Amino acid sequence: MQKELPRIKNFIDGEFVAPTSGRYLDNIEPATGKPYSQVADSDAQDVDLAVAAAEKAFTDWSKKPAAERSKILLRIADLIERDLEKLARTESIDTGKPLSLARSLDIPRAASNFRFFATAILHTENEAHITDGVAFNYTLRQPRGIAGLISPWNLPLYLLSWKIAPAIAVGNTAIAKPSEMTPMTAFLLCEICKQAGLPNGVLNVVHGTGPNVGASVAAHPKIDTISFTGGTMTGKKVAEACAPLFKKVSLELGGKNPNIIFADADLDAAIAGSVRSSFANQGQICLCGSRVFVEKPIYEQFTKRFIERTAQLCLGDPLDEKTEQGAIVNKAQLDKIKFYVDLAQKEGGKIALGGKAPESPNDRCFDGYFFPPTVITGLPVSCRTNREEIFGPVITITPFDSEEEVIRYANDVDYGLSSSVWTQNLNRAHRVAEKIHTGTVWVNCWLVRDLRVPFGGMKASGIGREGGDEALKFFTEAKNICIAK
Repeated sequence: MQKELPRIKNFIDGEFVAPTSGRYLDNIEPATGKPYSQVADSDAQDVDLAVAAAEKAFTDWSKKPAAERSKILLRIADLIERDLEKLARTESIDTGKPLSLARSLDIPRAASNFRFFATAILHTENEAHITDGVAFNYTLRQPRGIAGLISPWNLPLYLLSWKIAPAIAVGNTAIAKPSEMTPMTAFLLCEICKQAGLPNGVLNVVHGTGPNVGASVAAHPKIDTISFTGGTMTGKKVAEACAPLFKKVSLELGGKNPNIIFADADLDAAIAGSVRSSFANQGQICLCGSRVFVEKPIYEQFTKRFIERTAQLCLGDPLDEKTEQGAIVNKAQLDKIKFYVDLAQKEGGKIALGGKAPESPNDRCFDGYFFPPTVITGLPVSCRTNREEIFGPVITITPFDSEEEVIRYANDVDYGLSSSVWTQNLNRAHRVAEKIHTGTVWVNCWLVRDLRVPFGGMKASGIGREGGDEALKFFTEAKNICIAK
């Protein structure tokens, strides 16, 4: 007799409730290819219930002093840290990422998100403008109402908390829609919020698919603020739904990020940083540097050493402490990765490393979704493999001759999320960084994140910025008050 799987319910008005339809989706563990729980398959009716709860809670929450809201968010941060090991293991099982990564990056960052915005609201300033002899102006920033927060599967708690924390910190209530592929840590966060004393209805979580729940959140007339992180095609649909309702929208979308290594770079640092930026979380981070450009004098040396270093990465069971490369999130994503590796070869590329599904790391993972770090050389810059987002452990390495040439290469895509530049020439670093069309440029590093700085992309990588003051401004409405003298 088959064991009944645990069910992840919605969190509405402070209670865990079944979806109105009674339907659930299997939640697959990527490392095994088998369901280990079920998640609510919700629809517009559940979103309506969440909106009613959020609307009811807004009156009191929005008027609560910042210091009181801050205390609750700080308690949430403390409880996340208390449960770090439990949350990290859950995130690893749910996403296929190595346990060590979830433990060192995802869960600590979720706690930091709550702690940062809990304290940020205690240090805000109001703007004042004196109109000489005529009037005195001051600006209020007030919570907007109900925020719809839609987050992706690759960094589930990390990115969900990145939206929830600023939204509720400034006095909004929220309806969050985590990815149906990785819902478990969102469920655990709801338990933590109850323990921390977050009032009922301030945070509501509705699980389900994008077409059923995400679309309902984006189109709901009472949700006037939407923060979305995910794929560019889905982002277009969100924007289309929001535009007629004049919603305030932030879209953090895909990337096809350039990683540029000049001949004068610290080669050891550039190789170590590039391996990490290429294959962290199996390349399933929107900021991964999937297009590596290397100046010709060091191209052969860099490529040889990069491949040697990459070949040493330990692919295995995500729950094994030694694992550095875990599983791909699901079969559809694995098939997409395989498609692009095949395409690269048709476009003239050479598979310098990887390119084929590996043997299963152990019996438990026999049916899991694994793909090795893959390095492709010899491709033209303008080919599909170099222009389309793969979102997996697949990178290309391309030589270049000059600064002008590599800047042209870097900008020759529809995306503009992030980039990395490796050089010891400070003037060059400034020149190149200024000319690259990305929202973030890392120089001699990758994924160094300061929560105060604006984060977001250009072109098809999105609109708006998250982080620091940008997030506090996004989730509030500016109101100017003019008093005549």
